[in-house]
Amino acid sequence: MAINKKIIDYIDLRLGIRDLLQKNLTEYLLPRNINIWYSLGAATIALFAVQFITGIFLLIYYIPNTEQAFASVQAIMNEIPYGWLIRYLHAIGANVVVLVLLLHMLSALFMSAYKRPREFTWLFGFLIFMVTLGMCLTGYLLPWSQLSYWATTVATDTMNAVPLIGEPLLQVLRGGSAVGQYTLGRFFALHVMGLPLIFGLLVSAHLFCVRRIGVSRPPFGPDYRPWEPNDEFQHEEYPDGIPFFPNYTAEEVAVIAFFLALTTGITYFAPWIFLPSDAFTPADPFVTPEHIKPEWYFLASYQILKVFPNEFFGILVQGVIITFLLFLPWIDRTHERRPAKRPIFVALFVLGVVGFVGLTIWGHFS
Repeated sequence: MAINKKIIDYIDLRLGIRDLLQKNLTEYLLPRNINIWYSLGAATIALFAVQFITGIFLLIYYIPNTEQAFASVQAIMNEIPYGWLIRYLHAIGANVVVLVLLLHMLSALFMSAYKRPREFTWLFGFLIFMVTLGMCLTGYLLPWSQLSYWATTVATDTMNAVPLIGEPLLQVLRGGSAVGQYTLGRFFALHVMGLPLIFGLLVSAHLFCVRRIGVSRPPFGPDYRPWEPNDEFQHEEYPDGIPFFPNYTAEEVAVIAFFLALTTGITYFAPWIFLPSDAFTPADPFVTPEHIKPEWYFLASYQILKVFPNEFFGILVQGVIITFLLFLPWIDRTHERRPAKRPIFVALFVLGVVGFVGLTIWGHFS
């Protein structure tokens, strides 16, 4: 124990670790009425850590070649000790990550945490969500199964609907006219290097904004007051708040444990929810399976394209929705954040959620 203390004292003397931890843990105060929804950010980071670790193990044995990709995945599943567990945790964990990120964004939207002065916090968070979907899309092709091949074919075919530049975009995305080796190579590079690098930068920027500006106070309770704008930067502090550690950390750990347990439970008892039988059949470009659909988080988008007789209008509608959400902090410039004082916003929020869920269910059964 004495040796350990000397080592800690030696490091602390040079780096000031104790002071750093004290200022960012025990002395870092959060709003007293902070709720469990704020823990979803920490849960997202924890789940991404699982994705990163399992992804590294999969990279050791995966072969990014159309002739060997499926066989290498099967070898991981059947020959490598606990390889099936690593593969399932990675594949199923990706779905749970999207779910948690979606809940995190919806909670921030409902509590108007995107409003001034947190415009950039929302901007980086929304881009994180889009990059996450990109990582899911690129990773979906890598097993080179019948499901992944044809789902990617259907997803990339939508590029053809873009006027003038649709065909060149499709060529760049696929590396050719059809999904093949060049497509696999592109998606592999994006999935393991390109998009994770962008993701890391965006997460760093997002966390910097959260820490620099301060956590937004939940817009509930009799003591809440709308934020008053000023002409100078101001870090939002809560002298009467609760310490981040250990008070709120315990709640975050509980939420993280819940989603890790959910991921593990599905992995052991119901992997078929996210891995149907076509996911275990090698890709065959000459046999089109019936009722191929994208993953659940793309079903609403998929159904919108089917609703419109012209795919271009379906893409245009989705582009307008994405652009609107991306720049929402600059569109909705009112200072009021309390849902009870914003009935029109709450009505639009509920309609949006119901619409997304309805389109997702419709896309699943259509």
